[in-house]
Amino acid sequence: MKILNDKVYDVLKWVAMLFLPALAVLVKTVFAVWQIPYGDEISTTIMALDAFLGAILGISTIGYKKDVE
Repeated sequence: MKILNDKVYDVLKWVAMLFLPALAVLVKTVFAVWQIPYGDEISTTIMALDAFLGAILGISTIGYKKDVE
């Protein structure tokens, strides 16, 4: 059983693998340089969201592989 269609999976995979980690680094760095508060908290929250998204994508991949085999 496919949980996600291919297009949604591809977009979410790009978000999880590239966008969110890059955003977390950007936030942490820029906030520190400009002395904006809560940079660590925001970047940690972004990475927690990224970990959750990675888990969901992993579940989707396992379900897809079971259907293909």
